[in-house]
Amino acid sequence: MSDRVRKKDSPTRALVVVLAVSLACSILVSSASIILKPIKLQNQKVERSRHIVALTGLFPADQALTNEEILQAVEQLDIRVINIGTGDFDDSKDPEGFDARAAANSPELSVDVPPDDDLARLGRRAQHAIVHLVWDGDELKRVILPIYGQGMWSTLHGLLALEADLNTVGAVTFYEQAETAGLGDQITRPGWLKKWQGRQLFNNQGEVAFRVAAGPVVEGSAAAQHQVDAISGATVTALSVTRLVEYWFGPNGYLPFLENLRSQPPTRQASG
Repeated sequence: MSDRVRKKDSPTRALVVVLAVSLACSILVSSASIILKPIKLQNQKVERSRHIVALTGLFPADQALTNEEILQAVEQLDIRVINIGTGDFDDSKDPEGFDARAAANSPELSVDVPPDDDLARLGRRAQHAIVHLVWDGDELKRVILPIYGQGMWSTLHGLLALEADLNTVGAVTFYEQAETAGLGDQITRPGWLKKWQGRQLFNNQGEVAFRVAAGPVVEGSAAAQHQVDAISGATVTALSVTRLVEYWFGPNGYLPFLENLRSQPPTRQASG
């Protein structure tokens, strides 16, 4: 074998080729990630907006909306930031730029949840939250509030819409979860979520009475006022849903905000 052939097949040359190919691939992957990131973020925004619009009650459940129509519908809502602890609106924060998940992980923007109060197993929660007010003219129609907490295997993220009486559930969705397939993930099924409609969160004493029952709930019974059917084979996930609702609508969650809305009804804010 000639010296020229040996040089072409040398380990150094092979290493240079491998490094060059790796560098080229790395550049391509990084470039693709940068290029696709805005598209990914836009898709996430559309998907979240789709869940919000479905809870407003402004459109028939079977009406299909384009992505553009969904985003336009959300822009027409009265979107505000609230201080969870005081229950007041916080006009100093822009809802468009507020990231509740990032805030929950920031020592400056979050608070510890005492273990005895931590029904949703949060550890920490953001000091603020984004709420969507749905208006019918100048009358408040619904209030959409974010809820989340630990399930059996994952953090359950959802949205709950209250009717104007601030007690009756108008609609609910769990848009992010990783519970057991076929069992815990039943919390995302439309048939089960529909059973929440018309249920009352609070009893006559103002205490959170809503819960996922231990079995089927007979419509028209006393239990049906505050309970929805059990989730077969998913006792832990069902209990987690009950507890996160109890936390978020209790004194350490949205109760101060709801009390403020009752005592000082808001006026409609110009939509963006």
